[in-house]
Amino acid sequence: MTRVATLFARDVVCKFVCELGRFTMQLLIRVVAAAAVLSLAGTATKALPPAEAFGSLPLAQPQLSPDGRHFAVIQDVAGRPAVEIYTVNTKNPPAIVGDSRDLIAGFVWAKNDRLLIKINTNTKIGGDRFVRAYFQALTVDAEGDHPTLMFGDTVWSGMNMSTSAVADLDNGDPTHILMPLIVPNGVTLYRVDVTTGKAEPLLHGDPYTMQFITDGTGHVVARVRALGDTDAQLDYRDGEHWKAVGQYDLSSGRGSSIIGLNEKGDGIVRYAEDDRTKTDGLTLIDPATGKESPLYGNDRYDVADILTDVRTDRVIGVSYVDDRTQYHYFDPAWQNLQSGLEAAFPGKSVYAASWNDGKDKLIIDVEDPGKPKTYYFLDRTTHQAMQIVSAYPHLTDADLGEVKPWPYKARDGLDIPAYLTLPPGKAAKNLPVVILPHGGPSARDAMGFDWMAQFFANRGYAVLQPNFRGSTGYGEKFESAGYGQWGLKMQDDVTDGVKKLIADGVADPKRICIVGASYGGYAALAGAAFTPDLYACAVSFAGVSDLFLLWRDGVALRGNRHYGLGWTKSVGDRFDDADKLEATSPARHADQIKCPVLLMHGADDSTVRIDQSEAMRDALQKAGKEVQFIKFDGDSHYMQLADTRIRFLKETEAFLQKNIGN
Repeated sequence: MTRVATLFARDVVCKFVCELGRFTMQLLIRVVAAAAVLSLAGTATKALPPAEAFGSLPLAQPQLSPDGRHFAVIQDVAGRPAVEIYTVNTKNPPAIVGDSRDLIAGFVWAKNDRLLIKINTNTKIGGDRFVRAYFQALTVDAEGDHPTLMFGDTVWSGMNMSTSAVADLDNGDPTHILMPLIVPNGVTLYRVDVTTGKAEPLLHGDPYTMQFITDGTGHVVARVRALGDTDAQLDYRDGEHWKAVGQYDLSSGRGSSIIGLNEKGDGIVRYAEDDRTKTDGLTLIDPATGKESPLYGNDRYDVADILTDVRTDRVIGVSYVDDRTQYHYFDPAWQNLQSGLEAAFPGKSVYAASWNDGKDKLIIDVEDPGKPKTYYFLDRTTHQAMQIVSAYPHLTDADLGEVKPWPYKARDGLDIPAYLTLPPGKAAKNLPVVILPHGGPSARDAMGFDWMAQFFANRGYAVLQPNFRGSTGYGEKFESAGYGQWGLKMQDDVTDGVKKLIADGVADPKRICIVGASYGGYAALAGAAFTPDLYACAVSFAGVSDLFLLWRDGVALRGNRHYGLGWTKSVGDRFDDADKLEATSPARHADQIKCPVLLMHGADDSTVRIDQSEAMRDALQKAGKEVQFIKFDGDSHYMQLADTRIRFLKETEAFLQKNIGN
């Protein structure tokens, strides 16, 4: 244990200057020389930590190899995500795998000595009119060497936006995994060699096949087929034949809603809305009879995430969010472990993030309300746990603000859950305030660590994060209350939270700024346009400004009717609801805005095109309004680069200081 502690105790502040060399296909880079790129020297005398302490990419996705001999994690290297691979019980420095052109989006241990890394490439198409996100998968050995592209020999890989999906890690095979690929006649499941990348067809689908369900040992047990725009059929594999088990609604927004096998392997799990509580839970389908029975439900909260065994992809539990993330397991042994972790870390969100095949060595994820994630190494044979590292190692408790629930009622009586982060050491009285609505809008905020909210609090601002109607997590009734309410009741919910802050004396009414990204960026622009006397400034990153552009670009780019149906439900129909879309598009009402506006956008955004921010800029300039526009070349919708995050914080800090002070 001492040697392991020594291994993980290295100073993660120290990054690496990369001496880069391209490998085959110019996709991977091996970092071969190490030196510091993020220096915090001299900050000890400063009252506040630098923006880099909040904006650098956090350590993420720690994962043990199946045999527990290696440990990998995504880490910030020269401002880009890279994979660091450690050998446990040695003092060897980590092997580092990164890419200076594309972005590492995730990884999984395909085998004991082979790591599969997902690479994201953002490519402009249609005469640079659109950006599409493509994903490929490569493997490296445990030393970070011998990179191999999956499907490198398959002619159909070029027609797929993703060649990185893994259907089955096939634990019984030392060199092969199962991966799906779209071919002209539908989805085909391939058996792929992780050392050579060569793929051979294993099972052909038909034009309606959406997914295959496997058992974790290389065997296909079921498939899901699309039936029109809103239904799917589950077929169970009986030898060489398929048996239809049942039909299910696709309109929940959760794909086919079919997830995979339960841990025992005798049932198929799917998302399903509870008819009584109208919350999203899980049911278990008996493949022999098609009978469906409840597996998990919560009277108040939707299932937030599915907990699976990474080696078999079988469902072992769920998480949900009240104010903090809570974890529930179906197997008593797993639930006993969870209960023990919660007893060891009282008042915190804690769960096993990774484990070896023997389940005696685990990586534990621990998060305080308002504190960054901290990872621990747990040896269940010695019952010892030791801290590995924090996701944000340059921040101390003194740098961070208190986060607390701050629910309020909307003007029509609807209860709105929200969270208030206070500046460290300041009372909740007459403060400058940042309103920070979340993106989505099919998402929600929780009482966890938010790097953006904590930065603003550190700089002296109270931060309100409202879960307005249309947010997920609180059941179907709350979510559907936001359908068709962009700029209307959803925006009223945000406005009502601001007015409650003012009425309670928390906010200085003359020093309130609204800041958001994606849908939150839309809410920021809508707040400035439709409640112009409420805000002293507005900041939008990758925000929607014109709902007609959103409709046009989304349907044209994705080109399917199901996507169009989703937009009709969420936003409104571009023909039948044209007047409403016109009335709730901020770019079409720029003349109403009174406050300064800061617009920022990633040039390679494939989710909300940069022309949304450009349209807003043009409209504001035409109306003679104060506007600043910043484009981030090489980044997407999700602030994947540290430089983007850090500059966003610095530019917003200066903008806030100028307009509402601190």
